[in-house]
Amino acid sequence: MRLISFLSDFGTSDTYVGQVKGAIATVAPEAVVVDLTHQVPAQDVRAGAFLLWTAVEAFPPGSVHLAVVDPGVGTARRAVAVRSARGDAFVGPDNGLLPMAVAKLGGAQAVIELTNTEFHRLSSSDTFHGRDLFGPVAAYLARGTDVELLGTEAGALASPYALPAPRKELDHWVGQVLHVDAYGNLVTSFTPDLLPPRFEVMVGDRRIRGGLAHSYQAVDTGELLAVVGSAGLLELSVRDGSAAMMLGLERDAPVVIRAFGA
Repeated sequence: MRLISFLSDFGTSDTYVGQVKGAIATVAPEAVVVDLTHQVPAQDVRAGAFLLWTAVEAFPPGSVHLAVVDPGVGTARRAVAVRSARGDAFVGPDNGLLPMAVAKLGGAQAVIELTNTEFHRLSSSDTFHGRDLFGPVAAYLARGTDVELLGTEAGALASPYALPAPRKELDHWVGQVLHVDAYGNLVTSFTPDLLPPRFEVMVGDRRIRGGLAHSYQAVDTGELLAVVGSAGLLELSVRDGSAAMMLGLERDAPVVIRAFGA
């Protein structure tokens, strides 16, 4: 039985997550479902794509990744299952939610549109494909069903989102905030290979000088620091506080890095 990860924008105040898990259990009662998050901002496909990208590598090869952030449910957008080069399977809407995570696991070996109703829930709704389509399909995949049996070859995935690369401008690099996590850390688009040994970060009306810290405790309480976080990206943080609140910044805010002393 393959492990199922589950990401959505369903929240926890309604019964939607429970209903999807019920549909999974109907097909594969022994399947283990790991909740990545159900707090993706409502209908924010880009945020869901980023969060899925940060998470899938931690799971064992061959896992099934169920992702549902689907503002186009009931429209002509395709419902798909994907087999990645690492052997994992992805299930969700073809709206840009999946490709970044699929690429992280080696890219797509097969993309199948979910046209075979044999693997769908018998009673279905046009507005809840998470329960009636994606959940059951993920369960069949967890049981070992070949992805090719689920429907017809779909070609390339829709890919409207990608991690934006920082751009070089004269003596500095310009990137951006990609995500604000629950602690108020600002996760940026800078990878460690772009960082000089010593540098200053200019963000909002503040500067962080010196270089990378190795932990969130490297500065005094209330001070800003720069650290490479668990996603392998530069984070701007405040010890025992929220960088987002201190700086008044959100996703897409510009971040400038210049070699120290330049």
